[in-house]
Amino acid sequence: MDENTEIEFRTTGSSLLNPLSDLVGVPLDQVNFIVCQVFGLAAAVWFRLYLTPQFTTPEVRHAFAALIGASFITFCFGWYAVHHFPIVVTHASVKPQNTLCSYSRYTMVVSIGYLTICQVSRVIIFNYGILSTDFSGPLMIITQKITLLAFQVHDGMCQKQEKLTEDQRRLAVHSKPSLLKYLSYNINFLSILVGPCSNYKDYLEFIEGRHVQSKLRSVKDANSQQNGWDKIPEPSPVKTVINKLVVCVGCLLWFFIITKAFPIAYNVDPQFISEASFITRLGYAFISIQAARPKFYFAWTLAEAIHNAAGYGISGMDDNGKVSWDLLSNVYIWKIETATSLKSFIDSWNIQTALWLKRVCYDRAPYYGLPLTFVLSAIWHGVYPGYYFTFISAVPISFAARAVRRNFRQYFLSSRQLKLCYDVVTWAATQLTICYIVMPFLLLAVEPTVMYYRSMYFHVHIISILAMILLPSKPRGSKTLSHAQHSNNNLKVD
Repeated sequence: MDENTEIEFRTTGSSLLNPLSDLVGVPLDQVNFIVCQVFGLAAAVWFRLYLTPQFTTPEVRHAFAALIGASFITFCFGWYAVHHFPIVVTHASVKPQNTLCSYSRYTMVVSIGYLTICQVSRVIIFNYGILSTDFSGPLMIITQKITLLAFQVHDGMCQKQEKLTEDQRRLAVHSKPSLLKYLSYNINFLSILVGPCSNYKDYLEFIEGRHVQSKLRSVKDANSQQNGWDKIPEPSPVKTVINKLVVCVGCLLWFFIITKAFPIAYNVDPQFISEASFITRLGYAFISIQAARPKFYFAWTLAEAIHNAAGYGISGMDDNGKVSWDLLSNVYIWKIETATSLKSFIDSWNIQTALWLKRVCYDRAPYYGLPLTFVLSAIWHGVYPGYYFTFISAVPISFAARAVRRNFRQYFLSSRQLKLCYDVVTWAATQLTICYIVMPFLLLAVEPTVMYYRSMYFHVHIISILAMILLPSKPRGSKTLSHAQHSNNNLKVD
């Protein structure tokens, strides 16, 4: 038992903070990660205040961002950091025009292939004693950026603009990035450890000092007929950053107090399965999954705060006329916890990864867009069997959820009371379904996954298949739906 624990918590990075790890009782890899992110927060403030675009050239900002990012991955992963630099090869392999139009496909195959090789080696090295932070994490983010940029370069230099969607036209890149820009975009300290993946054009505007102007284009001086960009001060991110850091502290407290009290592995404890009732097992699964989420909330919210502290992340103005800093939001916690449909949950969880999947796969696949997107997501996450159980199971469950929603939702829109009942029931169904789907993702291996699904009698799979078979593809009560929507246009519709 002690040997397994030692394997689980070993790290390939610096051991400088080992005394701190022993003192607080937190694995060294996690201590290294948190310290780097805290340092990254301080570096982001310094970057915004002392390397401003008004007094610093873009080349200097690119270089500093890349150098600090490279130091982070070296500190956290030691010699394994070399796995993060084949990006130079993908950049150098692109020749003007003759290979550029096949660049996107080549980059996707090579990047995903190399990531998969690293994921396989991770399984062999750690033998399921998976570290919370290992070298494949940053590589996953770099893979997103490399492939996304490749398709955006393809859209800008090889595709006819009329064949592109509005989103693809807006994000198209019309020239090959320099090596410095390419490195800065991929390994900058803001996103190297946990992301999120941002668009190349947005990042370039941030480095060059055009981010505020681009995102607040509709803002005009109320006392002037001109835009007056020089008169508009750069919005301060201080309040937004503080709010997000408060969320991070809350997530940490939740993790240390609640998460450790409800381990995921207990869901497949043989004694628990044999002695507890189905309802008890269902309830524990719900609680343990709820308890596991805050560690993701913490990592993503802290990463977003770091970007905002550097002055990056403005998306525009909100409904109250205030600057909105959610361009790089990776999670909407409230929307997740109150989601009443599978789609609402997915749209609010790991948002930037979902956008990456949409832009490189779903929007471009000629056929079977949804299944292919789930398969790509599983491959990107890694080679643990539990990942494939999760994402492959999600395909029929997603289709079944759509069928149920299409056929039944219309009957609950005639009054607020019925709509409230519908929301409560669908919230419970959504949260329990999510628990069922993602449990293999956390259990990782085949044996505990099958054991869990047997203990749950495969009930979600069975219900989903029956729903797909029995429910019509188009609801019969379309007239009822039209009437209900017309008479209840003031009701909140998800």
